Amino acid sequence: MDDSIHIQYLAISQTDLNWGMTTNSVGFQSIAPGMAYPPDVHPSRYSFSTNYGRILNEFQLLYITRGKGHFTSRSIGADHFVPLSKGNMFLLFPGEWHNYSPDGETGWDEFWIGFQGSHIDYWMANNFFHREKPVYNVGIHSRIVELYQQAIQVAAEQKSGFQQILAGIVNYLLGLAYSYDKNYVFETSEILTQINRAKILITERFKDIHPKEIAAELHMSYSNFRKIFKEYTGFAPAQYILEIRLTRSKELLANTPIPIKEIAYMMGFENYEYFFTVFKKKNGTTPTAYRQLTQGNFRIGE
Repeated sequence: MDDSIHIQYLAISQTDLNWGMTTNSVGFQSIAPGMAYPPDVHPSRYSFSTNYGRILNEFQLLYITRGKGHFTSRSIGADHFVPLSKGNMFLLFPGEWHNYSPDGETGWDEFWIGFQGSHIDYWMANNFFHREKPVYNVGIHSRIVELYQQAIQVAAEQKSGFQQILAGIVNYLLGLAYSYDKNYVFETSEILTQINRAKILITERFKDIHPKEIAAELHMSYSNFRKIFKEYTGFAPAQYILEIRLTRSKELLANTPIPIKEIAYMMGFENYEYFFTVFKKKNGTTPTAYRQLTQGNFRIGE
């Protein structure tokens, strides 16, 4: 790859805006040790001085694949610098003052992509991404590099529908940043082993197991187990067990003639009425209607 690739001022139509995510710029640059940063080829639209920092009117997601440096922003505190190194991604937010640069002794290689739209606004509003936590520990992954390279190629060619392809790439990159960073926290401790053991116990005994029993088998306090399990899976243990029961129930409703009341009993529900209530709340339809939908006109006893 060239030492510097900058593709900016990408065309954006009303159709692209309606899609929910548009890309404004994408690129790559390799900063050698001792090299000035930013280099002279840095796009004027994104004028940047490490003496003063800058404010953008778009989001940018950067990925460092070589070297190290540092980053700060208004939300972090201008006098506090977060170290950056290869395997880090960091997110720049519109309207947020920030400053970053590579270490003069190492330089760095950086990919970036700039974007905006209702999708990222929605994720921000729902606390998936935070100005106070802009740096993500993701590690070095060829898949991420390939996605940035694909984005550069798509932006260079600008074929019909290229903004929709770029939107998909941005969504994927953000998803990887979010997922890899969450897993990084757990994979550097014994917690992941405990969580996997818990998930195995639930899979094997979901019909009658209780979250407190799981915590006891893992030799953990229930409050601590519940906390870390929810942080990792997004579900409280009891809710995770319920999700497994409902998923298995849907499989039986769709693929077998087993009576619905018997399915409720098989899946560990206390009674049919409770099964009916939670199934409808979760799926927006009753067990009977779900069976009729998935099996056509085939009907079976309640």
